[in-house]
Amino acid sequence: MGRRVVRRRPGGPRVVLTGPRLFVAVFPSAEARDHLRRHLPPHAARRPDKWHVTLAFLGDVPEEPVVEALTTVPGPGPVRLHLAGSGRFGSVLWAGLLGDLEPLTAFRERVRVALTEAGFPIDGRPFHPHLTISYRFDRRVVAALADYSGPSWEVDEFSLVSSVDGEYHRLWAGPL
Repeated sequence: MGRRVVRRRPGGPRVVLTGPRLFVAVFPSAEARDHLRRHLPPHAARRPDKWHVTLAFLGDVPEEPVVEALTTVPGPGPVRLHLAGSGRFGSVLWAGLLGDLEPLTAFRERVRVALTEAGFPIDGRPFHPHLTISYRFDRRVVAALADYSGPSWEVDEFSLVSSVDGEYHRLWAGPL
């Protein structure tokens, strides 16, 4: 496992992580991913199987105690979401989420609290549910997403995911 540059913050140092990086996420349905992929320029839709909504980023931490903490988090039950619109954080372009955001946001907060109490501090900034499309600003992607509205899908599980050398591996899933 080598060193990998994750991203460069404007005016700041490169962020370099080693080893697997864990995160908690929900994934859009295949139909929702395919619909979005068809609306994006081909260069921006290379890995739709990796598209997800991050609930918590953990980094390089042991899997077992994270799973133990996650099993204590009560889910809100299935929620319906759909991708719509877009935005950006600096050069990062994303598709927005609409639908049952209140229960999803409350669930994300319960995940954050459980992980923090288990010794894995999670960023306490406000949750802005989104699906990252690109880490590079591209006007063609912005134009494609300007009036985008995709099909809704039911989210009934959340996952603990490991990212190793750009590949995602779902390690555990729990009911939402």
